[in-house]
Amino acid sequence: MDGTLIDSEEFHWRSWHLTLQNEGISITREQFLSSFGQRNDSILYQWLGPSATPDRTAKVARDKENMYRHLVRQDGISLLPGVAEWLRRLHTKGWGQAIASAAPRANIETILEVLSVTHLFDALVSAEDVHKGKPDPEVYLVAAERLGKVPGCCIVVEDAVAGIEGARAAGMRSIGVSQNGKYLPADIVVRSLGLLAADAFDNLLQARPSCIL
Repeated sequence: MDGTLIDSEEFHWRSWHLTLQNEGISITREQFLSSFGQRNDSILYQWLGPSATPDRTAKVARDKENMYRHLVRQDGISLLPGVAEWLRRLHTKGWGQAIASAAPRANIETILEVLSVTHLFDALVSAEDVHKGKPDPEVYLVAAERLGKVPGCCIVVEDAVAGIEGARAAGMRSIGVSQNGKYLPADIVVRSLGLLAADAFDNLLQARPSCIL
């Protein structure tokens, strides 16, 4: 979801900054960026130091996510270029679509609700549903199971190397979205989904004739 469907960096930065400020802790934008995409518990063990007890870590993480959802609802958020067209095109053609994210379920549901695209997704996999983060393939395998598809007939759209590696470990093809042109080891790489060829998804599965919608 983050970095593929939406650009949520600013919302995460603001929510971390405000939440930690309330805890008497100051972080820099650079510290935030170096941790972006990691699970909350691992981030907070670094930032809270010796005071990172399970109870405090859970409280701060909960406050941060509440702040994130508040800001998203207050300010609104937009889909990245090309995303809306692809979501509707794939839905119309009968492709099953799933969110496979390390974000909390409440965050995913808030984003989809604010964007009015909840009906386009057949399954959601969130932080609560898995035990291992990317590049472990667990999140993708759970998504495939919930879609009722074999992993080899699934295509992952990702913006991070760890996500692409996870897709490969799951036996799935991949499309990488690299807005800044950074290398991604995906089967297809574009700077924006708006630049993706109209037959890209179909072509990725042509070599796998057993994959039917």
